[in-house]
Amino acid sequence: MLALTKLKAGRGAVLKRVPIPRIAKDELLLKVTRASICGSDLPIYNWNSWAPDRLTLPMTFGHEFCGVVAEMGSATRDFKKGDFVSVESHIYCGLCSQCRNGQRHVCRNLKIIGIDGPGGFAEYARVPARCAWKHKDMSLAGVGSLMEPLGNAVYAALVEDLVGQSALVLGCGPQGLFAIASAKAGGAKPIIAVEITPFRRKLAKKMGADIVLDPRSKGVLEKIRKAAGEKGGVDAVLEMSGAPAAIELGLKAVRSGGRVVAFGIPSKRLQIDWANDIIFKGIRIYGIAGREIFNTWSRMDALLRSKAIRVESVITHRFSLKQFKKGFQVMNAKNKNCGKVVLEIG
Repeated sequence: MLALTKLKAGRGAVLKRVPIPRIAKDELLLKVTRASICGSDLPIYNWNSWAPDRLTLPMTFGHEFCGVVAEMGSATRDFKKGDFVSVESHIYCGLCSQCRNGQRHVCRNLKIIGIDGPGGFAEYARVPARCAWKHKDMSLAGVGSLMEPLGNAVYAALVEDLVGQSALVLGCGPQGLFAIASAKAGGAKPIIAVEITPFRRKLAKKMGADIVLDPRSKGVLEKIRKAAGEKGGVDAVLEMSGAPAAIELGLKAVRSGGRVVAFGIPSKRLQIDWANDIIFKGIRIYGIAGREIFNTWSRMDALLRSKAIRVESVITHRFSLKQFKKGFQVMNAKNKNCGKVVLEIG
């Protein structure tokens, strides 16, 4: 089969023919149909940030993908050939205290498909059956690879009730765009988005943001507070970028007694006014690590099927697997004139 493989240290990857994986008794072999490029695939491709210390080479990467079942292990249940599935990238052990108490998304022995083991940028991929979300039909085939990242945003936005509350989304990359759609589906009003890139500001408006601001504009904090109304700040901050300046802005913009969702990963340690921005304001901070398995999946499946969330507009580029270099070039571009980049494989 063809697989996008990271052979050695350094920038780039190679599309080469490798053996089709052999599956264990508790695994499925998927014929991959689509895979999307995540921002966390860039450190692997570019060989920087955390990737050199985490990955064992050579390996096939990619963790956002979907496909049809081609083979089932002897210990798997409820699957048959031809079933369409999306993949939960977090492999949980099922045995630790967290797994046994409804917190599989923060399993103490967590492994990630495409990072800690072979992934989905290939014609076939092996996945634990417990990490496969079986779809009822093929109606979501076009967005099946987006369910893993969409789940992050659905979890982040809807971890608390948002009906009639103001929401601030910081960063309008794909995750921020998904968060806008999720907040809108949850009944948030107004939804304020902050994004530096003009292309993504337009996408934010298209996804349902009521107000879209450039963080470099004068008086952006005052504009956010004014839009939020009489509470002195927004009810909920969805921090999806990880940019230190955005995190600081979010902590200033949230109202006393409000909540901040932390999803974006900062590139360095932060300096936070712990007393004034957190303690004295009495805010709640939620760390979002992946998706609640499988509560979030059930919720986003219902949102997608009911058309309460539409994510097709977030896909701005589609390439074949053989065109992977174009996909990574778009993702790496400084102008960030893209939403989600999807590789069509099957």
